[in-house]
Amino acid sequence: MPPQTPETSAFTDFSDIDDLLRLPRLAAITAGPGDRAIAAIQEADGPGARLVSALWELDPEGRAPARRLTFSEKGESAPMLAPDGSVLFSSARPDPEGGSVEDKAAIWRLPSSGEAQLVASAPGGLSLLAVADDGTLLASTEVLPGSSLEEDAERRAARQDAKQTTIWHTGMPIRQWDHEVGDAEKHLVLVSPAGELTDLTPGAGTVPLLYAAADLSPDGARVATTWTRRVRGGETRNDLVLLDVASYERTTLLAADEDAQFSGPRFSPDGERLAVARSTASSPTHTSYTRLEIHPLDGGEPVRPDLGDLTLGGLEWADATTLLVTGDLHSSGAILRIDVRTGEVRPVAGDGVFSSLSVAPDGGVLALRSDVATPPRPVRIGADGEIRELPAPGAVGALPGALERVETDVEGVAVSGWLCVPASASSEAPAPVMLWIHGGPHASYNAWSWRWCPWLAVERGYAVLMPDPAMSTGYGDAGLNRGWPRRAEVVYRECETMLDQVLERADLDGSRTAMLGASFGGFLANWIAGHTDRFDAIVSHAGLWALPQQHRTTDAAAGKMRVHRHEDEDPAWYRDNSPHVAAASITTPMLITHGNRDYRVPVSEALRLWWDLVSAWDGEPEHMPHRFLQVTSENHWVLTPSNALAWNQAVLAFCDQHVLGGDPVPEVLPW
Repeated sequence: MPPQTPETSAFTDFSDIDDLLRLPRLAAITAGPGDRAIAAIQEADGPGARLVSALWELDPEGRAPARRLTFSEKGESAPMLAPDGSVLFSSARPDPEGGSVEDKAAIWRLPSSGEAQLVASAPGGLSLLAVADDGTLLASTEVLPGSSLEEDAERRAARQDAKQTTIWHTGMPIRQWDHEVGDAEKHLVLVSPAGELTDLTPGAGTVPLLYAAADLSPDGARVATTWTRRVRGGETRNDLVLLDVASYERTTLLAADEDAQFSGPRFSPDGERLAVARSTASSPTHTSYTRLEIHPLDGGEPVRPDLGDLTLGGLEWADATTLLVTGDLHSSGAILRIDVRTGEVRPVAGDGVFSSLSVAPDGGVLALRSDVATPPRPVRIGADGEIRELPAPGAVGALPGALERVETDVEGVAVSGWLCVPASASSEAPAPVMLWIHGGPHASYNAWSWRWCPWLAVERGYAVLMPDPAMSTGYGDAGLNRGWPRRAEVVYRECETMLDQVLERADLDGSRTAMLGASFGGFLANWIAGHTDRFDAIVSHAGLWALPQQHRTTDAAAGKMRVHRHEDEDPAWYRDNSPHVAAASITTPMLITHGNRDYRVPVSEALRLWWDLVSAWDGEPEHMPHRFLQVTSENHWVLTPSNALAWNQAVLAFCDQHVLGGDPVPEVLPW
């Protein structure tokens, strides 16, 4: 059932993109001793240059309004509650006593009354990972390669003074999303209640803890962490290891191999079990599947619950024998309760996407809940499944249209999705239609997005169709593998079938359409542009263009080459699926948008696509319809509020021009 909503003022003006992007955003919520509920809430700064997070206290009973706790210019994030009820958090705020490191996140403690106090800092920053029952903390930091904690500050200063920026690579990987790999080592450190640091992984190297997900046992005696090692062929394997805090001894609990790897370890409250995610390796015939395993640490057989169609997302221990699991399910989401002794699975909540689960002392569950019509909101889930929204800033009220669940049949397969229809649409004034294809491809249109927000287009009069086609999450193994390995024609056939079905409605106008997508959706946009002229405009963000090039230059090259192999080994797949093959057939006006710091889909994809479009234009340069919005400071996403504003304005204006016959976007952007 939909959550009960408290009386709060709510945002409703979707014509004001800047105001929408300045709404407070719930990023995390945590519960703990003293029946406290602490949330991290982000807001844009004055010029819109960045999102700044602050901590707020929420009333877990949902009666009192939220109360802001922190106000620093640098912001505060990642809250955890210590055993004594104080709030632990990360911040790069300066320490009045000079104990922090400038512009590096440190760990702070905010008591129930009084000012926040610095707990610990390090030259490479500190990220809080876990808290033991005695108040001992587990954190991660970075040191220069070959450094110790003691000498890292001096080496960093010397490197900065010399303006040295070299990185000595000895293997793969060398990049991750938007940063270089190899210019720092990630280490796990123990932080005593008094703030003393102990490096648990001295000399770890640049690779072993690169993808580290780690947890501290409740008694503070052991750490469970992923441990990455290089293997042949440019690949890596993620083992699951246990570190003895007293001796630093490392024991491999679960060894990865060519078939599976491990991630996300979480100790049970009694320290007797470890929940982990086991992910199979993708291949040319099968995608990767993620399974939940609960391993007794006394050496007994693991329990492997059957989660049905749910695609595993997050997990949280409710008590020593009960695990809560979240994930995508049927174009929405759910929370499941698992008896870790038997593997029995029972539903807790549905009708929404849930994240940041935290169990309150009385057994209630706090979480953030979202759907396509609702940004993440703090909720309390009772034992009876009742969901009550807690008062917090950032609520969204009336939408400029209606959200409808849609479903179509494609060769006997049911494909679901969402349709957003403007309130102004009617048979007398049918709405133009946008088809949005999500990224991933393992993802789902089931939750709110601040940048890919359909309601901005709906406010402008567009209907927006958001399918969950082949390879979407929340539809079991069959859904994930349908269309594998990333076959564009399969995905587009399902999306187009749904589009054709909804266009039978009298209130939608099939003669005025646009297609938009990002990442995998951008790849589909580029492919669709060369295979049909049915759309009036196509928008491609972070889209793959020349796959023989992209598969070798992405930071995920190992997985791409494992699945798709060299183009000479599978020429038919590359011929059918690489968008650049059909470049000469593109006639639809295209808007390309891309971030320079994108290493997952390097900007070279956009640069090559742009050259192919511009150089092939058979007409006067001033009449060329294609445009390129380059966002030089962004990565795979557009995260800066001011850039997101310009991106939305440009995308909507481009679609208005080519779908609605609006004025061309000026040569110099006015935003």
